[in-house]
Amino acid sequence: MLIYIARRLIAMPLLLLGVITVAFLLSHFTSADPLTSIIGERQMNNPAVVEAARARWGLDRSLPEQYVVYLKNLLTGDFGTSFRTRQPVAQDLLVRLPATLELVIAAMILGTVFGIALGVVAARFQNGIPDNLARLFALFGASVPVFWSGLVVLFIFSVQLGWLPGPGRIGSRATAPEFITGFYTIDTLVAGDFTGFRSVLAHMILPASVLGWTVTGIVSRMVRASMLDVLNQEYILAARAKGASQMRILLNHALRNAMLPTLTILGFSFAYLITGAILTETIFSWPGIGSYAVAAARGLDHPAIIGVTIVGGAAFLITNLLTDIAYALVDPRMKIGAKASS
Repeated sequence: MLIYIARRLIAMPLLLLGVITVAFLLSHFTSADPLTSIIGERQMNNPAVVEAARARWGLDRSLPEQYVVYLKNLLTGDFGTSFRTRQPVAQDLLVRLPATLELVIAAMILGTVFGIALGVVAARFQNGIPDNLARLFALFGASVPVFWSGLVVLFIFSVQLGWLPGPGRIGSRATAPEFITGFYTIDTLVAGDFTGFRSVLAHMILPASVLGWTVTGIVSRMVRASMLDVLNQEYILAARAKGASQMRILLNHALRNAMLPTLTILGFSFAYLITGAILTETIFSWPGIGSYAVAAARGLDHPAIIGVTIVGGAAFLITNLLTDIAYALVDPRMKIGAKASS
């Protein structure tokens, strides 16, 4: 098992290098000149200013030179300087990443809990009304664009009904907590600011629900399919013959085994939400790396775009590794396979 994990850890830097290379090349293959966003359109007519700016930001070098310099700097933790904020990209990401992680974790909790519940209900009442309703809910969650559902729930629950606050991470009457972890829920509790804590939770409900709806749809469909397969196994029939209750069969016997393929889906969903939260953060004015990526793309901010891509790629690789480890720990057959292959 340890050798299996070591092999994956050795392969991760190589895979990440591939992600960095592709992101670097794609960000430089645009026809627009990033100097326009750096010095402004008016200064583009001043050759002296343009030449000085190119030298200042290293844009006067050839693309291979820029790539080598970027990789050297990256080895020291230097992601470059943002064209737009004039701050180190690593610093920008560290400030914004906790906001995204807090939103994604909340969305994952909501999506997983409701997804598993809907999947179990759908399998229990196969082809019945609860099954059809659960499948319809899952279908909408997996197919409705986030920007549309986000605008709809914002209009209904915030504008029309006034039940929940609108965009933002904390209310205007509350004070943003000092940066300790970057997670407002934790930082407000550490500061003893319960008014701020309630405001943070209230602001998180709508964006986390919209983002988690996608996970709910995917998880419920996977749990339903796995449950139906497991419920036809012989050991389930034996448990029924012994007089086990329906609830015990569903939760203790069927759900436990049906969760194995769902672990893979949850791992990929978490990584997807980190980079896929762009639209949700934009609609709800959530100051995470998603909104940062949108602003970077608009301003042709190459260092910021590559930095966000590296974070997303690293998230996919790490969650994929953790998912495989969790899968191997839960399923003994994976352990045997890993030992045999090692």
